[in-house]
Amino acid sequence: MDALLTSTFAVAIAEIGDKTQLLALLLAARFRNKTAIIAGILFATILNHAAAASLGHWAMGFISEQMAHYLLAASFFAIALWVLVPDKMDDEQTGFYRYGAFIATFVLFFLAEMGDKTQVATVVLAGRFDDLAMVILGTTIGMLLANVPVVMMGDYSAEKLPLTLIRRTCAILFTLIGIVTLLWR
Repeated sequence: MDALLTSTFAVAIAEIGDKTQLLALLLAARFRNKTAIIAGILFATILNHAAAASLGHWAMGFISEQMAHYLLAASFFAIALWVLVPDKMDDEQTGFYRYGAFIATFVLFFLAEMGDKTQVATVVLAGRFDDLAMVILGTTIGMLLANVPVVMMGDYSAEKLPLTLIRRTCAILFTLIGIVTLLWR
């Protein structure tokens, strides 16, 4: 249960103000079929995070438990700093729109998640917890918790959201998670 809750919480926070959340807003403004967008997010996240979790679980077999503990804490501090950097959408991705809401969302979300802070968090969480299924489920739920409301409010403009305040709050939360991780054994 710890793997599920920690993974859900970590990814939901990391996703706030992230480029994939901006992508969700863009897709919601572009397409009327919200169900197809949400399904695209779901399947892209499951595939991407399953690969990331597998990598994290495999990589942790090569380092000591103590080193893994410090790497986990360091990764939360790194994500706290990373959250402070505003994301921007790449204009080159708009060519996928011609494939419809589901395919465009699936491909764009999968690609946008490559090397993203939520993917890095998934790698680290899978290294921390033995239950890969719960990590994948948790990171997927976290992604959906952060993005489904954005898709449903597709008409709401990103300029109306206090993104700087949101990013700073998320950075504080990840710093606190890092501190708790260092102190918790």
